[in-house]
Amino acid sequence: MSSSLLPGVTGMRRQVPPATGQLRLGTLLREVHRDGAVSRTELADRMGVNRSTILTLIAKLAATGLVREETSATTGRAGRPSLVVRPATGQVYVLAFDVAVDRLVAARVGLGGTVLERRETARRRGQDDLDEVVTALAEFGGALVAAAPPGAKCVGVGASYCGLIGAADGKVRLEPTIGWTDVDFGPALGRRLGLGLPVAVGNEAHLGALAEHERGAGVGSRNLVYLHGDVGVGGGIIVGGRLLDGDDGYAAELGHMIVNPYGGRPCNCGSRGCLEAEVGESALLEAAGRTGGPIGREGVRAVVEAAENGDAAARAALDRVGDWLGIGVTNLINLFNPGVVVFGGMLSEIYRGSAAQVSARVNAGVLPVSRERVALRTAALGYDSTLAGAAELGFAALLTDPLGTTRADQDPTVPAALPE
Repeated sequence: MSSSLLPGVTGMRRQVPPATGQLRLGTLLREVHRDGAVSRTELADRMGVNRSTILTLIAKLAATGLVREETSATTGRAGRPSLVVRPATGQVYVLAFDVAVDRLVAARVGLGGTVLERRETARRRGQDDLDEVVTALAEFGGALVAAAPPGAKCVGVGASYCGLIGAADGKVRLEPTIGWTDVDFGPALGRRLGLGLPVAVGNEAHLGALAEHERGAGVGSRNLVYLHGDVGVGGGIIVGGRLLDGDDGYAAELGHMIVNPYGGRPCNCGSRGCLEAEVGESALLEAAGRTGGPIGREGVRAVVEAAENGDAAARAALDRVGDWLGIGVTNLINLFNPGVVVFGGMLSEIYRGSAAQVSARVNAGVLPVSRERVALRTAALGYDSTLAGAAELGFAALLTDPLGTTRADQDPTVPAALPE
């Protein structure tokens, strides 16, 4: 996963600078983890090493059970079978957690990014506390570890959180929807899990951007803007293959870009006319006259479906919200000249219902040279973009030091008893 959060990974499909020893092993494992099946020749070319070196590296990783070689479905030269290196998905895994405004998700994710098992429950909006969230996630985590096959090892824990996360300590500095400030979510979850592993925490939109860049709608693009809808609106920006995180980790709060300063709707941040206030869930449901009905994904999806079926109020609501969304996207394209803009979370639903309005604003307001190649897409990973990003946080240590991580003394396959 390409990020300043994950050391040494660019995420770009170009040749990887040569490294030595441990770094070479990590580089090779990252390539296989990301792409799933890579030939020896391709790995050697990407890493800039010779055939004997790549064979030695593959052998070391295979001996630890991290990768395996097998015959490709395609053939090599003169019809000879071609060997490819694949991640050994069942050998090691991470626990990935996604704390959204209205739901909690946990998954056991194998090397290569495969979701092996998952658990999910609704989260009460605006009423739960830290202990309630941590307890639910720890119970999920314990069940996932207990269900893992004998011999499989948990090598990391990552969590996506719907709030501002400090880069230095991973602390939840602010969760606007319920007012949490300076909460030690990661350490609290780590203690309750009892696995002897730290919990790496990242902002949900940042992690969604990273996941879509590596495995989703932004693969192959060096510059990407990701907009995530989860009641509010968050953002993640990839510049030159790396996450734009800011000095303290709070960059790309795109939902608080002011698009309607005169007469704009009030925002949770205290301002008015923020993008979040004009295009978020509440704005859409109020404009459609559906404040008493379903909320969250179901509520947004219902408005989109009603508009498709000829409901005039729903259509007008999507047109209004789509127009403001288009204004925000136009500003972002002019600022960052991305190759792709990705709409994730509930914004993927809103964009599907208002693509014409968004495109009209982009065509009218983006500089022609920046408009020539930019693509507007919905998240290819769906609602799992943030969960996939959390998994990559969990894999960071393994991808940096494969042999050291797998030889660690602790045995996280057996959870300690949860404290009373």
